[in-house]
Amino acid sequence: MKRAMIKSLACLFLALTFPASAAFAQEPFYQGKTVRIIVGASAGGGYDTYSRTIARHIGKHIAGNPTFVVDNMPGAGFLIAANHIYKVAKPDGLTIGHFIGGLFLQQLLGKPGIEFDGPKFGFIGVPTQDNYVIGISKKTGVTSMDQWMSTKTVVKLGGVGAGSATDDIPKVFMATIGLPVQLVSGFKGTADVRLAYNSGEVQGVCNAWESFRATWPNELKSGDLTIVLQTTAKPHPELPNVPLSINYAKTDEARKLIQALVHSVGPAARPYVLPPGTPKDRVQILRRAFMDTMKDPDFIADATKAKLDLNPLDGAELEKNVREVFNLDAALLPRAKEILK
Repeated sequence: MKRAMIKSLACLFLALTFPASAAFAQEPFYQGKTVRIIVGASAGGGYDTYSRTIARHIGKHIAGNPTFVVDNMPGAGFLIAANHIYKVAKPDGLTIGHFIGGLFLQQLLGKPGIEFDGPKFGFIGVPTQDNYVIGISKKTGVTSMDQWMSTKTVVKLGGVGAGSATDDIPKVFMATIGLPVQLVSGFKGTADVRLAYNSGEVQGVCNAWESFRATWPNELKSGDLTIVLQTTAKPHPELPNVPLSINYAKTDEARKLIQALVHSVGPAARPYVLPPGTPKDRVQILRRAFMDTMKDPDFIADATKAKLDLNPLDGAELEKNVREVFNLDAALLPRAKEILK
């Protein structure tokens, strides 16, 4: 009895002495915090739509239920946002960047203006692995890839800038299969390309099939936009009759360049990253929350309503894919630089 009384008094003493510090230690870091997702494109495009949909759900998967907000920072083909996340944003786990994964290849190729070292970002994940296709207006008179190649009809494609699939993939095809394209670049995002398309300024774009479905539904439904080419290694199940670009390559070099510079784009096309130096525990918290969000029934319903495809990669796989970009065959590097300069 005496021992029990001493133990009770000791517990009471600890409770009275350390209540504040104990409560502080248990308070989650993200309690009462706001997390910014900085999207490197204008509002209304695929990158923005994915981010706003994720922002509505991810907070509940983090202890403390932080608020997530989306800020748009368009410019220089997503480069302004990427540089900002790397150089300016605090590495505290409260700022997430979302830009085109093609910028990692552009770093390897020595693109001017890049002020980041891709592998040093903290990697959270991607919501989907993009399947890039080329869609063009029926007003061009082109109804198929074979017709396009045989008639050599020059089509104006809208682009966001070097490092974006809107620009880089057509450039590769112009050099490897002689695709007759005039690239009109410098738009702030694919939403702006869509506006230019609808006004007749451009006649098509290279974009993810996922983005076409989500943000170009009227153009697809009306039949005004025709998908003529898939740029992936395998056909998308929804596009079984649309040809693959690799089948138009006539030389071994052309095939290797398409495989290295085009087929590798999809898995890391939509990365969510953190500034370098972000504490590892916060990187892990956001990685887990991201993947939990991808399985959240409410999020899936929201994404389905917005016509967003979901085929996620976790942060570890994303980091692996980014590092593989920097393993490009050295023999192809000079030609790749020439094509994508």
